[in-house]
Amino acid sequence: MNIALDRSKLAKFQSTIALLILCIGLTILSDKFLTVDNGWNVLRQISVNICISVGMTLVVLTAGIDLSVGSILAFSGAVAAGLLKSGISFPGNDLFIGFTLLGTVLAGIATGSFLGFFNGWVITKFKVPPFVATLAMLTVARGFTMLWTKGYPISSLGTNFAYIGTGWFLGIPILVWIAVVVVIAAMIISNKTALGRYIYAIGGNENAAKLSGINIDKVKIIVYTLAGALAAIGGIMVTSRLDSAQPNAGMSYELDAIAAVVIGGTSLSGGRGTIIGTVLGAIIIGVLNNGLVLLDVSPFWQQVVKGMVILLAVMIDKANSKAE
Repeated sequence: MNIALDRSKLAKFQSTIALLILCIGLTILSDKFLTVDNGWNVLRQISVNICISVGMTLVVLTAGIDLSVGSILAFSGAVAAGLLKSGISFPGNDLFIGFTLLGTVLAGIATGSFLGFFNGWVITKFKVPPFVATLAMLTVARGFTMLWTKGYPISSLGTNFAYIGTGWFLGIPILVWIAVVVVIAAMIISNKTALGRYIYAIGGNENAAKLSGINIDKVKIIVYTLAGALAAIGGIMVTSRLDSAQPNAGMSYELDAIAAVVIGGTSLSGGRGTIIGTVLGAIIIGVLNNGLVLLDVSPFWQQVVKGMVILLAVMIDKANSKAE
């Protein structure tokens, strides 16, 4: 009884403990790690992953998965960049529609939301497993990105748009502010609203949730739509920071998001996890990536290390589930 209780308490703090150990180790191994500039650099880098991972958390809490977030990020960012730079022309009608900065951002988010909605609709309407449906969307959205950009970057997007990715407000990068707003909104949704209760209920026991009157399909569609919208916000952040929409943007971002979710303590079986845990997971992944670069570790070995970290996190999750 006491052993089980101790393991339960330890599981709640395992992400924090892992982060502290990682930071101490990197501080010893590299004198460049524990600096103010590097700290801000890490925070800017993880801000995008936090936005994507928050959406992924909501999906995983329903016992789902979304493998398409990286491609949705790329397509949404490309749409925003293309509309901002070139607008939409209708030569036959001698019509041109230009886009303001706000219009561009909203168009990008709408694009991601629609693709996320489509994921949810396919999963609920046709009972396609989330893994298969979102894997298909991964390919479809990447193809749309290539078609939209014709395989070339869309660059030179202007100082106003670049400010989103490179600007500062009250001494803190804009990217960090965006991530903070997303996290706070997600915490309110998951902890203070009926939607949040429904999400946990579906992940905990979908049949019981259905018998209690919860509209399962509606909740899942909303969750996948939110995941798409947050991926789009990440796409706008990446595009702004680079001042360029790259056709191959977002490659493997879904893996970092899943890693952040699992390391943060969210169960892949659904029904258990927190937004704060995911934030800690994203910080761990960001610090790990940064540390491997500072230590001049080969990019190939970086992939191996991250893969092993994900596997270890899943093994710990399964062990904790059996202990409960």
